[in-house]
Amino acid sequence: MTADKVIQIAEGQDQTESEGKRGKSTIEFPYLDMDDAIELASGVHQCGGSSCQWDQLAAQLKASATGGGFRLRLITAKTFGLLTYERGSVTLTPLGMRMVDAQQERSARTEAFLTVPLYRALYEKFRGVSLPPTAGLEREIESLGVAPKQKEKARQVFQRSAKQAGFFEFGSDRLVPPAGSKIQQKDNGKDREQGAKPPHNPPPAYGGGGSGDYHPFIQGLLKSLPAPDADWSIEQRVRWLQTAAGIFDLMYKGNEDSRQITVKAESSLS
Repeated sequence: MTADKVIQIAEGQDQTESEGKRGKSTIEFPYLDMDDAIELASGVHQCGGSSCQWDQLAAQLKASATGGGFRLRLITAKTFGLLTYERGSVTLTPLGMRMVDAQQERSARTEAFLTVPLYRALYEKFRGVSLPPTAGLEREIESLGVAPKQKEKARQVFQRSAKQAGFFEFGSDRLVPPAGSKIQQKDNGKDREQGAKPPHNPPPAYGGGGSGDYHPFIQGLLKSLPAPDADWSIEQRVRWLQTAAGIFDLMYKGNEDSRQITVKAESSLS
């Protein structure tokens, strides 16, 4: 079986079968926790720095490249925003690169946790207040779009990932961003502005208007650009553009289109 076929199965057939057995969810969430995703990102880093081949990563993790478990781990790491994959290759995103950097891992964990749509929605809903107990939390998860038969699994993985990301350092009854994280500083600023008023959580403004309030993926991508007068090879430019295309797939809807964005270098000579 080719790598392309495995990728199609990973994001197509597996999802269809899962939805048929457990019902269809309308919000994205992982079936494995954050540590599983980080282990995969570390595997890519050990194999090839920022990218490697699908079968190389499977060998690094001592897994079968065509096995369902390996596919599920890849989907999990993609859901946390740590990597993208296409045409048999696996590439770390800017967030994934920060995750495998020991000096940036703590802040990257916070960002990766909030990259998951379900976790972001729960954080926004319960920011500054206690989480409901188990039964109530599962009802909230279901109300956000998780299929009824999946809500228990989603809740368990959410709680493990929240602990691994540092959001439960002050107890498992509320989501508190780790001290010094960007989200914690931003929330403190909001609280000072609002005073005693009840918190209001407008959706983040991503891009445009010159505000500089870009999605974290875009911020990381722009920060990775070299200076205008730097020596930037064609191969490095292609890799940057491939990463950008993968990030757009994560951020924006419209992936039902069968076409793909392909970036490659070609000679200008006829």
